[in-house]
Amino acid sequence: MANPLQFIQQVRSEVSKVVWPTRREVLLTTTMVVIMAAVLAVFFGLVDLGIRSGLQGILTMFG
Repeated sequence: MANPLQFIQQVRSEVSKVVWPTRREVLLTTTMVVIMAAVLAVFFGLVDLGIRSGLQGILTMFG
């Protein structure tokens, strides 16, 4: 097991290799995630509405 000082040096070395995204990349990615979440929410809402309407129609037909 490495000593704590050596471990911290290794961690700093590895963190320095990280390529951080630019502000523009973060904003673009966040925007895409929000848009996709909204689109999927609408899609699943419509699917739910369709299934619910179909089941209500079937149940009123036989009930």
